[in-house]
Amino acid sequence: MKGFLHSYETCGAVDGPGIRFVVFMQGCPLRCKYCHNPDTWAPDKGQETTSEDLIEKISRYKVFMRNTGGGLTVSGGEPLMQAEFVADLFKKAKEHDLHTALDTSGVSSPELVETVLKYTDLLLLDVKSTDPQMYKMLTGVKIDYFYKTLELADKHGVEVWLRLVVVPSFTDKFEEIDKINAIKAKYSNISKVELLPFHKMGEYKWAELGLKYELEDTYEPSSKTMEELNRALNE
Repeated sequence: MKGFLHSYETCGAVDGPGIRFVVFMQGCPLRCKYCHNPDTWAPDKGQETTSEDLIEKISRYKVFMRNTGGGLTVSGGEPLMQAEFVADLFKKAKEHDLHTALDTSGVSSPELVETVLKYTDLLLLDVKSTDPQMYKMLTGVKIDYFYKTLELADKHGVEVWLRLVVVPSFTDKFEEIDKINAIKAKYSNISKVELLPFHKMGEYKWAELGLKYELEDTYEPSSKTMEELNRALNE
């Protein structure tokens, strides 16, 4: 089966447990204002590959992944834009006894989400914002996909890590944390919540693509803010 990749990383350490082979798929329907990889948006870019060739590359590192409790993570862009390819890749990864993680916003049809979840051990689900209006403003899409994907993960017993990017003046609110705590209390398969500080390391890519970066005057959240939000999260 053929798919289009943006890139891959052989020894990732932040996209799931252990050392991981991280595949970044090409194409994304969201237009997040803080996206640090806008070069992944266009679905007709990237390098073409097959799931057979890719799993052959991945399997070379399986000793390192197994020894650290790691595995394969597929990210993006939005990997669910190529759901059938990802499902096929994950199926092959399970044949090699590799742990699989899907890093996604959940924006896709329920049928395609379930196609991938059948072979997914861990769902890294981006929450963006718990407020529907803020979510739409930040991403350009509705929040409904997030909740539907969360429900499907719960239905199939897939472990979930929620991820929120803390963007000053947008998602650095205690109200966000309260709502996330309520979501976590509702779904027993949510084992972890990660608060990720906003950064502008990808701002130069917007300029290279001729795009206006609307958050140029936004700065990274302070360590004090992150500590306070994490404290509220754990309480």
